[in-house]
Amino acid sequence: MSTGSEADESRMLLGFLQNLRDAVLSVVEGLSEEAWHTSVVPSGWTPAGLVEHLGRAERHWFQLVATGTATELQWDEGRPPYVRPAVFVCDRPSADIVAFYRDQCRRSDEVLATTSLSAAPRGRHPNPELAERVTNVRWIVLHMIEETAAHSGHLQIARELLDGRTGLGGH
Repeated sequence: MSTGSEADESRMLLGFLQNLRDAVLSVVEGLSEEAWHTSVVPSGWTPAGLVEHLGRAERHWFQLVATGTATELQWDEGRPPYVRPAVFVCDRPSADIVAFYRDQCRRSDEVLATTSLSAAPRGRHPNPELAERVTNVRWIVLHMIEETAAHSGHLQIARELLDGRTGLGGH
């Protein structure tokens, strides 16, 4: 992957990302199936939808953008196109959503184990303005830290509103 200071930087950044991934899973652990699919905000997103979204973000950024490839997902069969706010709801069982998220994180880690932070992405984000800002894999890792941290916080608030549980995110 990399040597010297970039290897140290990579371990540090990936450590932050993994801590946030763990926080996401910690927040939703033990949440009832009904609560997984309940929205507590006016925009309508659910914990199920948000965790699925994070799995899709891992896949998008680390497989499609960083490597330029991604395998087809049976997960997508019969699914409508990416449309907000529908992308933040998911009717699948929580165990399936957690398994999907873990699998996408594992695949991301495989990409990162063999890709330098300084490497240019081999794929491209479909939004041209955003695509121009994505100059290397480091940007992708930092963006996923940002994305996962934000949604971990959203999930913590939802969890408190759903069943009163607090302090589950580990940060």
